[in-house]
Amino acid sequence: MADEGDVLTDLDMDPVPNGEDTAPVAGIISQYVKDLSVENPNAPDSFQWSEKPHIDLQFNIGAREVSDEIQEVELKINVTSKTEQGNVFLVELAYCGLLGMRNMPDDRKHAFMFAEAPRLLFPFARSIIADATRDAGFAPLMLDPVDFNGLYMQQLQQKAEQEAAAGGGADAPAGEA
Repeated sequence: MADEGDVLTDLDMDPVPNGEDTAPVAGIISQYVKDLSVENPNAPDSFQWSEKPHIDLQFNIGAREVSDEIQEVELKINVTSKTEQGNVFLVELAYCGLLGMRNMPDDRKHAFMFAEAPRLLFPFARSIIADATRDAGFAPLMLDPVDFNGLYMQQLQQKAEQEAAAGGGADAPAGEA
């Protein structure tokens, strides 16, 4: 079993004698901005506001199959900066990566899509958000690094606890997840 800090540790890397390509492989093929929205709704008045804004930051990770060996992972980041006087700025970014994955078990694919791929995509998305806020007339918003692997492990644990709690009832069918 893999350690919590390393989601891809116990893959069989031994080559097959006949030369067949059976080694597990995963990587990012390309990355791109799918959607970017930057709003500065109260400019130029908001440049004069002296109150420190409240920043609301939301993340969402989605994935969809493009083909048998290609997945699209979408990292959505929504940032809202507000004061009592109104919205200072809003940034919505959907940053995507096309992942190539071959010869990987489903649980490893899932871990790569929802933990490792967002970790690899985040620095680029972070730079786009910093540039967008700077271009909107504000100081660049530098998002702190995110522990996507830790969040992934936390979500798996919560899901397991929920399933265990749901499985404790007499009405739960055996074997369903």
